[in-house]
Amino acid sequence: MKTIPFIKMHGLGNDYVYIDCFSKETAAIIAKTDLPELARRVSDRHFGIGSDGLVLIRPIQLADAQMRIFNADGSEAEMCGNAIRCVAKYLYECGLRKNLQMEIATLAGIRTLNLQAVNGIVEQVTVNMGVPSIKPEVLQCGADPIGYTSVNMGNPHAVFFHDSVPQLPENTNIEFVRVRNNTELDVRVIERGSGETLACGTGACAAAVAAMHHGLTERNVTVHLPGGDLQIQWKSDRYPVLMTGPATYVYSGMYLMEDDLCK
Repeated sequence: MKTIPFIKMHGLGNDYVYIDCFSKETAAIIAKTDLPELARRVSDRHFGIGSDGLVLIRPIQLADAQMRIFNADGSEAEMCGNAIRCVAKYLYECGLRKNLQMEIATLAGIRTLNLQAVNGIVEQVTVNMGVPSIKPEVLQCGADPIGYTSVNMGNPHAVFFHDSVPQLPENTNIEFVRVRNNTELDVRVIERGSGETLACGTGACAAAVAAMHHGLTERNVTVHLPGGDLQIQWKSDRYPVLMTGPATYVYSGMYLMEDDLCK
């Protein structure tokens, strides 16, 4: 059996197990590992570490780092707004990168992040989430059509301004939204591959974008999630969405890799 170091971090309770692949020894083990199965095992809250998924922090020439993210069910995700803030925090505080503006590569493209640090500790991170694509959709739920807003933030989201919970196609992230006022939203998120989470960065952006698109809020809103608040700003339809929120260390440790995980 082999052991690999890991870090547990979360963004507003949306928690992941992070593995630093800047270490050549760790990268060599990861290269021979069944990553979907590793994600399933470490994410198990009873028999593993417990998390919403697994994140690999890897060196890459085109950016400060690359983030690969696997959901709790082992499926690979394109992007995660909470996880990417934690990646930036780790890179800065561990000294792998000392720039307060970073570029991190994801399957959804390269994202630019601006870090706010006090005495070497990153307290807030603003992420350029890219320009969203939006279109209205209708879901036929029995005899009743239910309207929702389809928003792509690098990964797909279906945003409902309803109290009901309809049955949706697979591979879709779902947001249920209540508009408090023109600057505040209450949002609950069901993430594909992980189920309901305490927070979702791309989901918060999708909910805010949908609300702004329909004229329900102003262009700068606070999104209240079960795990805490995110600030979402979208200047206009052709501009990228900016998301600001915290990133938090929980603990670090060593994970014992079973032999059947390695090729």
